[in-house]
Amino acid sequence: MSNLSPQQLLNALEWRYATKVFDPAKKIPADIWHALEQALVLTPTSYGMQPYQFLVVQDAAKRAALLPHSWNQKQVVDCSHFVVFTARTEMTEADVAKFIQRTSEVRDILLEKLNFNRDMILSDVVKGPRGKTAHEWAARQCYIALGNLMTSAAVLGVDACPMEGINPLEYDQVLGLNGSGFKTVVACALGYRAAADKYASLPKVRFETKDLVRVI
Repeated sequence: MSNLSPQQLLNALEWRYATKVFDPAKKIPADIWHALEQALVLTPTSYGMQPYQFLVVQDAAKRAALLPHSWNQKQVVDCSHFVVFTARTEMTEADVAKFIQRTSEVRDILLEKLNFNRDMILSDVVKGPRGKTAHEWAARQCYIALGNLMTSAAVLGVDACPMEGINPLEYDQVLGLNGSGFKTVVACALGYRAAADKYASLPKVRFETKDLVRVI
């Protein structure tokens, strides 16, 4: 497997920024989008449970309906692909059973061999203290996926803008999520920057490494 050099990775991360103006005429090619979609699927999560769904909103009318609930940020309607990250509202025994079944199938392990894993997960995210705050736990998993998506996009030369400036309750209404078992957490616009986006040329403002990284 070929790897990026350390400098290539840093160059990609220096190049990326929260894109404010997308070129609506430039679309992400199908093969690149497939890779980004799989980056979401391959994101690591606690226990591997993947307590979320990613809604890729491509319908123009839906995007227009989301715009006023996004502080009228034009990225919503101008980007190539718009992803809404939704997290489970609760975790159930059925969710754990589905995951254990999937593990059995993929790894060709007898279900009874996974009883310990099942009971451990149940005792934590369903019956344990974390079960009482399952949505908050699931929302944190969404942010892992968001970071993975943005880094992957940067490596592939795709611009992205993470968006917390949205009204999750209104998003749930527009996207028909009420009663679905999922709630909106955050969104991300992806595509290609417009030449007129002045923010593309601004230097990144970051604290020095010594202020953020401590070796203990």
